[in-house]
Amino acid sequence: MVLKRKNKEHLTEKQRSLITHFEPKSPISEQYRTLRSNIQFAGLENEMRLITVTSTLPGEGKSTTAANLAIVLAQQEHNVLLIDADMRKPTNHYTFQLDNHTGLTKILTQNVPLGDVTQESAILGLDVLTCGPIPPNPAELLSMKRMDWLLQEAKKQYDYVILDTPPILPVTDGQILANKSDGVLLVVSSGKTGIEGAKKAKELLEQAKGKLLGVVLNGKDKKNSNYYYYYGENSDK
Repeated sequence: MVLKRKNKEHLTEKQRSLITHFEPKSPISEQYRTLRSNIQFAGLENEMRLITVTSTLPGEGKSTTAANLAIVLAQQEHNVLLIDADMRKPTNHYTFQLDNHTGLTKILTQNVPLGDVTQESAILGLDVLTCGPIPPNPAELLSMKRMDWLLQEAKKQYDYVILDTPPILPVTDGQILANKSDGVLLVVSSGKTGIEGAKKAKELLEQAKGKLLGVVLNGKDKKNSNYYYYYGENSDK
């Protein structure tokens, strides 16, 4: 699927990150809604409420994709929780301008209840669980039974849970959460992501027994426009 994106030069950095909120009628916002529809179609036979979003390497747009996917789901009047599970380089507290003194790490290390640390965003229906203080052992924390409890509790309280995870090639965090999720989106970037890197990321997800829903390609230039693609897992492209 391909859609043109309007020129973003006039948008602030925050507005570009949350374009589905600030410019919901833009072509790229429509593409995020298409992504939402594809995920929902994939969930007709198997539940798709807990979605992991990862990338091959840093800087490919995974956090932007996770945030905007969460927004378009909330715009559909669902209750959505966005979890910043990138405990190495968290960004969602900046994106949504939220406090990060408490969050995911507090739940995992101090048994704090989920409802005590989630924060309401400016988007109706969308709550955010920020990372909290960066721990020395992210992979170990994500492997804890406490994390399993958290995800199950989140699914009880929310219609959709979106996990923003670290890139999958440098660290194992994404693999750990892929195994715990209903489905995984792999974000790659035109001109940045190598073919071999993308293949390796796919292999790692398969090894973790994660269900790869598709690949989001960011930053594809064509005739001076940016294009975003969504391919289902059976796509030949």
